[in-house]
Amino acid sequence: MIKVLFFAKYREQLNTDSLQLDADFSSVESLIDVLKTKGDTWQQVFSQSGLMIAVNQQMAKLNSSLKDGDEVAFFPPVTGG
Repeated sequence: MIKVLFFAKYREQLNTDSLQLDADFSSVESLIDVLKTKGDTWQQVFSQSGLMIAVNQQMAKLNSSLKDGDEVAFFPPVTGG
């Protein structure tokens, strides 16, 4: 299983803070492709520029590989002030 977490505005837009999915994904990009099929809102969220990704609490890229037991987090860009 892969645990998928959503933070900030993504959690609000998707109306969920997490999912547990079978570990059938070779990369973050393949996970996103499946998440986009969950509906129009999901398609919009995962098509936005600036999507930040972490795998096991380390910043990741679309081509980052995934394996059983991984935790993937999606969050918007952070700004400071």
